[in-house]
Amino acid sequence: MILYGLKSCDTCRKALKALPQARFVDVRSHGVPTEVLAQAFSEFGPALVNTRSITWRGLDEVERARPPLELLTEYPTLMKRPLIEAGGRLYLGWTAETRRDLGAA
Repeated sequence: MILYGLKSCDTCRKALKALPQARFVDVRSHGVPTEVLAQAFSEFGPALVNTRSITWRGLDEVERARPPLELLTEYPTLMKRPLIEAGGRLYLGWTAETRRDLGAA
């Protein structure tokens, strides 16, 4: 199980605490592998982009109009967090459904 997130994100810390077996990847330092990002965008679409983030608010309209995968590759902190890869599936966010599915309810 791999948890992609930010070490400074409270939600990611909660997820890590509930999933001690998960390997943590800080997207600010290491990014997200291209194939994982493409799969996540294919599955979650525009919901993968966190339009409430500080990074998003710092982008001008021209930047915001770029294709989402380009933006996420260049600015990995734009990704909604956490993105969890487990058993061949991807989970986005630390929702009740994600916690239940991962046995962390």
